[in-house]
Amino acid sequence: MVEVPESHSGWTFVTNHARVLAAIADKPNVRIRDIAVHCRLTERAVQRIISDLEQDGYLSHTRDGRSNIYRIEPDRVLRHPAEAGLTVAALLSLLVRDETAHGRSADSSAAR
Repeated sequence: MVEVPESHSGWTFVTNHARVLAAIADKPNVRIRDIAVHCRLTERAVQRIISDLEQDGYLSHTRDGRSNIYRIEPDRVLRHPAEAGLTVAALLSLLVRDETAHGRSADSSAAR
């Protein structure tokens, strides 16, 4: 994880569970320490969130030496009734930055 967001106070639109899931989607072999820094959470909080996501089938992991490689279940439906039918993949499409598209939009803005 390269860029650490600025600190923020007050309410936000996105839950910590969604932030952790997006960090994992961005880099499936990310370390818990790096997720914690990026999401502005403690490592213990990230471990609890990962445990929640695994327990409910949204996430799994395999060991690769001393590292974990996470696998997200993109077709799982979100838990809240208000998001009935919305999948994890749909949520992540809003939260995970596509660096190639991000670079293109910055290039096209600079060209103007």
